[in-house]
Amino acid sequence: QVHFVETGGGVVRPGGSMGLSCVASGSITSDWLMAWYRQTPGKERELVAYIDHIVWYRDSVKGRFTMSRDSAKNTIVLQMNSLKPEDTAVYSCSAQYGAASYWGQGIQVTVSP
Repeated sequence: QVHFVETGGGVVRPGGSMGLSCVASGSITSDWLMAWYRQTPGKERELVAYIDHIVWYRDSVKGRFTMSRDSAKNTIVLQMNSLKPEDTAVYSCSAQYGAASYWGQGIQVTVSP
């Protein structure tokens, strides 16, 4: 089993910055892909960024978001800069390896004046 503790989130004004952190516990190694997803009501969950041997970002966040990983601490961080109202969503971290995938409960990020 894998468990996550997600921290960060809250309300920020457009143009502001916010960091999200996710600490995973359980049977995770550095071989696992770690990712951040987000979802808004009525929309499908979308992949924001992932990290394994590379770091991938969806186009809408490139240049604004930075994902990092500390494998020794099983921690991933999503630093979000120049936030826009359309970044408002519930953000969840995920760990995936082969057919196995685990998800955090999610944390609300609201970008509003």
